[in-house]
Amino acid sequence: MPYEPPTHTVERSLRARTGAKIVAGVDEVGRGAWAGPVTVCAAITGLRRPPEGLTDSKLISPKRREELAEVLESWVTAHALGHASHEEIDAMGMTAALRLAATRALEALPVRPEAVILDGKHDYLGAPWQVRTVIKGDRSCIAVAAASVIAKVRRDKMMAELGTDHAHFGFAANAGYPSPVHRAALEEWGPTPHHRLTWAYLDALPQWRHLKKARSWAEESVPEIEGQLGFDF
Repeated sequence: MPYEPPTHTVERSLRARTGAKIVAGVDEVGRGAWAGPVTVCAAITGLRRPPEGLTDSKLISPKRREELAEVLESWVTAHALGHASHEEIDAMGMTAALRLAATRALEALPVRPEAVILDGKHDYLGAPWQVRTVIKGDRSCIAVAAASVIAKVRRDKMMAELGTDHAHFGFAANAGYPSPVHRAALEEWGPTPHHRLTWAYLDALPQWRHLKKARSWAEESVPEIEGQLGFDF
């Protein structure tokens, strides 16, 4: 399906409005998974022309994503990744875990961004960062698209490695997201040590429901974000 390539339009506008010279694009992957960490990439690209074919990682085949990520990691001015583990997600909730992972990524950059373009409609990052949220920023903004591809490829590799001891779950193919193989393995084997145990998927598993952990954080105390959904088996 044809798509418009991302541009520097939002970054140029943000630079003009705020005076920021260093702008990072930020995107996450793993928010809707049942297992594994949530991963955030922060990428600084400047205003250079991007590699051919750059767009939202979800629109690119796995093979092409890996090829593009390799190119991007040497093309970007700087990039860094931050992760929040499944234990941290269970302990603090997804919004706080996203904030933690994004902060880790931004603070790992060799230079501190003066402004951040954040994919989505919710600013889960907040002060002290100067944030501009952009819905579908991973399709429209070059720096965010670069971050989305790098984050996706890195987390997919992490999940494949985690899955080597849990072959029935198919983590190399589903990266911890719901899939028929993943669901069937959960029903038969129960959650692995890498699963998020406060999540609603356990409600549909009577034989494993006793493993579900109570949430220690109040859902109403944080903005509603996509991803924390229950699924019927």
